[in-house]
Amino acid sequence: MTGIEIITVEKRSELKDFIELPWKIYVAYPKWVPPLKKEICRLLDPLRHPFWEFAQRILFLARRGKETVGRIAGIIDGRYNRFHNEKMGIWGFFECADDPQAAAALFASVEKWAHEKGMTFIRGPLNPSTNHEAGLLIEGFDVPPSLMMTYNPPYYSRLIESCGYFKEKDLLAFLIDSYYELPGWMDRLAGKIARKKGVRITHFRPKDADAELAQIRQIYNDAWSGNWGFVPLSEKEMQDIGKHVMEFTDPDMAFFIYVEDEPAAFCMVFPDINPLLKRLNGRVGLLGTLKYFLYKKEIVGLRLFMLGIKEKYRQLGLPMLAFHHIYEVVRNKAKYRYMEIGWTLEDNDAVNSLIEEAGAKMHKKYRIFSKSLS
Repeated sequence: MTGIEIITVEKRSELKDFIELPWKIYVAYPKWVPPLKKEICRLLDPLRHPFWEFAQRILFLARRGKETVGRIAGIIDGRYNRFHNEKMGIWGFFECADDPQAAAALFASVEKWAHEKGMTFIRGPLNPSTNHEAGLLIEGFDVPPSLMMTYNPPYYSRLIESCGYFKEKDLLAFLIDSYYELPGWMDRLAGKIARKKGVRITHFRPKDADAELAQIRQIYNDAWSGNWGFVPLSEKEMQDIGKHVMEFTDPDMAFFIYVEDEPAAFCMVFPDINPLLKRLNGRVGLLGTLKYFLYKKEIVGLRLFMLGIKEKYRQLGLPMLAFHHIYEVVRNKAKYRYMEIGWTLEDNDAVNSLIEEAGAKMHKKYRIFSKSLS
């Protein structure tokens, strides 16, 4: 058998191989949803995506003879390391044939690079951080992924563990696919909270997008600052989300909760456009608009992407008010048949219990792995 050669991606043709490899890997996995190639290209471009203003990366390909059989990215996120006072390397964008030799060579290359940069441990998969797609799917392979959630062959965990990686943290996703109604006690409490003086809900105003995005960023960086794996969002990253992500938002599903005229919480729920992305197969092209109108009826789900509450307002029961509002909106839009909630940290018991109390069930699990480089 031909040996494995590791190539550092430098040429345009090599980047093309890096981006297009998943279309070869997932031929046998029909639940996979292809990303838009132009968006992956933009996300990986240090000159175009704001994540790289504070980060650096290297891309590797594994080839067996003339065939590309694997890929991986090495990443160092300076914002994360400064915020946590750590020396963490990252691996992400991993795809590989069921080829232990190729996987071992890829991980050895990214570990060597991170160690030479002074990193003491490496974590992944992060594509490229917890503010983007994160985690390796380990439970829930029989269901297609929802928007901005990962999917991978079941054998990936075996390849990763064979290279010396261990579980660091699991991420959970929950599903509600029945009648959208809170339990009686939660519904009554949400109503009581809504009637409190100074508490109100306002929807995201696209006409004032810059000011609204600035408020979302402030809430996000306050709400998640104490969480494992948190990376502060920069102003440019928030603007990028506004430009490339908010366009998918249902206007009724992006809202603030104010307390005494201060934005205390923000919630963002996206239509799950993955059935349309499946049809597009990586390219919008000239037929993209036509396909949208032909197949938009297949968009029947939602993903609760963000529910953030500032630290000082966490004892007011605002998550119940948010769920109450979401469920009322969904009941008035009969086209939505399910909503995926997540991800959440496996040990965030308070949040996970509340989600289950609200009628959702855990249906997918993702894993973050780590390894010492000492």
